[in-house]
Amino acid sequence: MEINFTGKVALITGAGSGLGLLSAKCFAKEGAKVVLVDINEEAINNAVEEIKKDGGEAIAVKVDVTKYDEVKMSCDKAIETYGAVDILVTCAGGSELRLCGMSDKHFYEAPIEVLDFGIDLNLKGAMYYHHALFPHMKEQCGGVIITLGSITGQEGGHFAYSAAKSALMNGVVKSLAIEGERYGIRAVCVAPGPVLTRPGMAGMKTMAGRAADPQEIVDVILFVASERGAFINGTTFLIDGGRNVMFNKTGPQTPPLTKENK
Repeated sequence: MEINFTGKVALITGAGSGLGLLSAKCFAKEGAKVVLVDINEEAINNAVEEIKKDGGEAIAVKVDVTKYDEVKMSCDKAIETYGAVDILVTCAGGSELRLCGMSDKHFYEAPIEVLDFGIDLNLKGAMYYHHALFPHMKEQCGGVIITLGSITGQEGGHFAYSAAKSALMNGVVKSLAIEGERYGIRAVCVAPGPVLTRPGMAGMKTMAGRAADPQEIVDVILFVASERGAFINGTTFLIDGGRNVMFNKTGPQTPPLTKENK
């Protein structure tokens, strides 16, 4: 599948690690100029150097996505540097309990500030970028907004994180598509199931019997952002190896058939 982003500018949040970092590298490899955004300045600076060594173009901008003034600054910096932002990919996020070192706690045992942080990071952080970049995309009569959802937004389990992802996968992506229709702006949510970006993901059950390789998720992001995905709008791609349906099917839960258990 040939995908070419030559002449395009992609801004990616959460680009210091995981799916955000891999997305940035892949967009650059396919010709895009890339703006890497993350709170971890060292990580994105290192990523930019790597991209440049491979012949790509990129800049790093340190941003706390929970602060709108920093979000706006990064958008202005991207436009000032490259003249446009054609593709926005919001990957910044994570479970509030895990990020706050409270993975062993229930949501009701956490201070309310932790739940506020979960909503600020996972929902408002993405919406801040939607708000800051939409006028620019409207002015240039085009753009693609890709927001990272999660299987957790479908099945629940992490309270603020789950609530935020559910909102992105439903009301937010649909509202963006409706608002962007007149201006050639598409909006799509890509929602992974378990992905091998963290060791803990490997133990999550799927019909496929494994977690996704990160490249499998990023390939969908690239396709959606490209002209090959031009007919995709206002919807969510749940890429979960069948996890969402395996717990809803009737009958006994059976493992995948292999040569050993035929």
